[in-house]
Amino acid sequence: MARWSQLPKDLLLLIAQRLNSHFDLLCLRSVCSSWHACVPSRLHPLPSRFPILPTNGTSWGLYLSRRTILCLGLPESHCQPTISSWLIKVEEDVPDMAHLVNPLSTFQFKHLPPNFPKTFDFSRFRVSELGQEYVLQYMNHRPSGEADEGSLHKGKVAFSSTGNGEDFVMLTIHVSGKLAMFRHGNKRLILINDTPSPCDDLIFFNGEFYAIDNTGRTVVVAIGSPPVLSLIADSVFGGDKKSLVESNGELLMVDTYFGQGIHRRMKRAVRFKVFKLDQIGHMWVEVESLGNRILFLGEKSTFSAVASEFCGCEGNCIYYTNTFFCPNGQGDDAYTAIDIFNLENGNMGPLLSFPDYSKVIWPPPAWVYTDNIGVIEKFDIAPV
Repeated sequence: MARWSQLPKDLLLLIAQRLNSHFDLLCLRSVCSSWHACVPSRLHPLPSRFPILPTNGTSWGLYLSRRTILCLGLPESHCQPTISSWLIKVEEDVPDMAHLVNPLSTFQFKHLPPNFPKTFDFSRFRVSELGQEYVLQYMNHRPSGEADEGSLHKGKVAFSSTGNGEDFVMLTIHVSGKLAMFRHGNKRLILINDTPSPCDDLIFFNGEFYAIDNTGRTVVVAIGSPPVLSLIADSVFGGDKKSLVESNGELLMVDTYFGQGIHRRMKRAVRFKVFKLDQIGHMWVEVESLGNRILFLGEKSTFSAVASEFCGCEGNCIYYTNTFFCPNGQGDDAYTAIDIFNLENGNMGPLLSFPDYSKVIWPPPAWVYTDNIGVIEKFDIAPV
């Protein structure tokens, strides 16, 4: 019987080309030394930073930064029911150099333990990719003055590209609350004026762009000249902010209700409702339970995970950022701005009050430092 390590190179490359993420490719290369030698680290090189939006003589061009949200666990051979997985976000500034970022914010972890490895070996772990996050950032500085058509509400970005990275489409929210689209090769943003109310969120789901306004009215945005909007669900009135999140192959909408914060001008989340998109009936249907799923509502992205990955955690809950509480949090301190909500009983509170849930994010579990499998694939952790 032939050994897996002797699989023909052509067949191995065909398998690699069908993988959906860079970290799936990393795991494939980690199987054995022969596969590592046969499969390139990046079949379709795609830089983590895309210089976009020509500056037209100004000094504040934009680039798009990509981050990957990962769930790290021990390999199958080392799994123990009392050991929890760890949730991280990885930002690659340059190939094989990475920053570890709080998964729900934009802050890097600054106070890693002294014995935290300088070289992070992903081949030692069971790695699953939960999502990707794209963030628009200014190359130099943004000038002061009134917002113009180049100004963006620097929030969530939905992004789609071909496998070779030569063509991409980006959808984001303009400072006016309207949608703005940019396609590779364009000279400027395309503003979409067909949204009657300001947009709250957007997502790339099942090969299409979805956007939702602050009334819950939801559209699919078709790429074209000009872009075409198709109504997919009518308004859902009630809450103050709508968020879109993919969970187990379904599109969900989280409706957040705000109340008075500890200061007069502050607000805080006091209640949530969750809805599932009924694409046949063109409506949002309220969901009473998330089952074994956990939803994560970050500053720049949303994603979901299976609760059983995390020891001591139950499903049917929502992690969310209460940036009104901790607007200046940095590094690992920023996780104090994360709260948790139980959809079943309505209980909510700071993540610090729930140790089993907080360890999903911080501190790093001890098994991360333990030498295990030999180094095959690795990232250098950039100093901060």
